[in-house]
Amino acid sequence: MLVVVAPGQGAQTPGFLTPWLDVPEVAARLEWLSAVSGIDLIEHGTRSDADTIRDTAIAQPLLVGAGLVTLLSLFPHPNEAFSKVAVGAGHSVGEITAAAAAGVISAEQAMVFVRERGRAMAHAAAATPTGMSAVLGGDPDVVVAAAEAAKLTAANINGAGQIVVAGPLDALADFAPEGARVRPLQVAGAFHTDYMAPAVEVLGAYARAISTHDPRIQLLSNADGRVIHDGRDVLKRLVLQVSRPVRWDLCMSTMADLGVTALIEIPPAGTLTGLAKRALPGVQTLALNTPDDLQAAWNLVAEHGGRSPLDTSPSWRLVVSPMKGTFHSPHGGVTTTGGELEPGAVVGTVANLRDSADVSAPHGGTVVEWLVEDGDPVSPGQPLVRLHPSYEEDAL
Repeated sequence: MLVVVAPGQGAQTPGFLTPWLDVPEVAARLEWLSAVSGIDLIEHGTRSDADTIRDTAIAQPLLVGAGLVTLLSLFPHPNEAFSKVAVGAGHSVGEITAAAAAGVISAEQAMVFVRERGRAMAHAAAATPTGMSAVLGGDPDVVVAAAEAAKLTAANINGAGQIVVAGPLDALADFAPEGARVRPLQVAGAFHTDYMAPAVEVLGAYARAISTHDPRIQLLSNADGRVIHDGRDVLKRLVLQVSRPVRWDLCMSTMADLGVTALIEIPPAGTLTGLAKRALPGVQTLALNTPDDLQAAWNLVAEHGGRSPLDTSPSWRLVVSPMKGTFHSPHGGVTTTGGELEPGAVVGTVANLRDSADVSAPHGGTVVEWLVEDGDPVSPGQPLVRLHPSYEEDAL
């Protein structure tokens, strides 16, 4: 089972797009996405220096644009990807790349959204002197508790012994948890904390005008590592994500639960493959950084690729489990075959020792087939019920 992941802000390096300009159509696609976003992706991906591309308003569109364009080199026929890639995920701003790749939003919508995200987050960061620091080593629970005591936020819990804390600069300067090393990060502010609340308001207003489709692969959320199968929920999470911690550790835990056997990180790659090597032993990883890596990536796709259960015929929909646990149907029973479910109806709850989640049918429909029973153990992304769309939805 193959997962493709997209990196977040901080992964960019000067000139990382230069070798890709030799690939046919890459330059033309970058020019188009530059026109859409109002950001010169070719200039910033090939000639701009480190200080320039560190600017949040530049870095975020650059990362998403680069990811979308290089994905087309990995899968020249985009529809082919849905028969090969079972799982998708992105770290922080990389979630926008993953959402577009999964078919939730278009590339053009992604570029406008990320442009406004970068601007709004940069504006919010300028309001208060804040920053972020990487904490390496130490006991994760001790680090998180120490951060809370220092009035800092564990903004990225990345797994493999890596946590990023964020908050006021003076608190970061004094932060020294037991048994850990602290390294300041060159970022503009405290991303993924309450300091970004103004950006949430801006993006929430834009999101109301964005149309979505349900993802065609199992798309993981940074918020909690769950498999998200409703396009509107994906967009809502993209909006809220800017002020909430990134739980990449839970995303990797879900990858393990799903049975992922190979991981490809798209450019600028290296950060997420490094985490996966430590947290997902036995999973083959590949950092796709230059066109010279494409053949190895294609070999990995051929060996590990397989269709996602969400890439299904439009004549019916699947409702899937968001996480690992035990399925419990309402009142101990399930709606009978042929029964009608209203849009948003709760079909059951999945619970484990850590968490529980209601599972709803966002679009409603007629029950074609139940694929689980009350009390069954389920895995993340496992189909629970098959629904036929309602007549009103078919008519749209």
